[in-house]
Amino acid sequence: MDSVIVDIKNLKREFKIGEETVKALNDVSFTIKTGEFITIMGSSGSGKTTLLNILGCLEKPTQGQYLLDGTDVSKLSKNELARLRNKKLGFVFQSYNLLARTSAIENVELPLLYNNEFSASERKEKAIKALEAVKLKDRMYHLPSQLSGGQQQRVAIARALINDPVMILADEATGNLDSRTSYEIMELIQELNDVHGKTIVFVTHEPDIALFSKRTITLKDGKILKDAINTNIGNAKAVLEKLPAPEEFSTTTA
Repeated sequence: MDSVIVDIKNLKREFKIGEETVKALNDVSFTIKTGEFITIMGSSGSGKTTLLNILGCLEKPTQGQYLLDGTDVSKLSKNELARLRNKKLGFVFQSYNLLARTSAIENVELPLLYNNEFSASERKEKAIKALEAVKLKDRMYHLPSQLSGGQQQRVAIARALINDPVMILADEATGNLDSRTSYEIMELIQELNDVHGKTIVFVTHEPDIALFSKRTITLKDGKILKDAINTNIGNAKAVLEKLPAPEEFSTTTA
């Protein structure tokens, strides 16, 4: 039986703007099991970014309970939250967030610099394995400026994998990419989920991207509008195989 990694009960997050109280999240409850691949959807102002921030231990709810891998997040100090984040979670952002003057392998190693359990050689070994997992071992000494957008996002995913997190949180991770590269990233995400068993929460506003996940939670006005299992999961690899080769694109648009 799959264990529950995320258990959220009656979650509320409120902000004061002048005299007005904005309810970014209003009585949200759901669970995520080990090995699930979930997309969170919703229009601007639906609460999806706030929910992702809470899932990522970047902010605390106003009310309600959030258990991450059995730990009650609401009872932790800022330092304890930072340690939990570094140990349990991997983050992938829309803008990659790579250090410009730092090689791919050094960018991937970054989360381990604050972990005294690993020596420099062990850090490098883990970083190489992470880059192998995203099929970028041959680019490990390249700077971000020497990589395509898709390759930079693969480096960011390798960085998210380096601590072997219990959950990967992706925030619009295909938002800056063209269609082909988006499908390549989704192929990688599906492989991490299906083959390596990674639990993934992927925030997106793109319905065609959500089709690649196993379940979609749709938010509206801070509430769950719909929580549905995807019965017809898309196969990103199969979609890519049907697309014209990149050379054909350049030929037809020349």
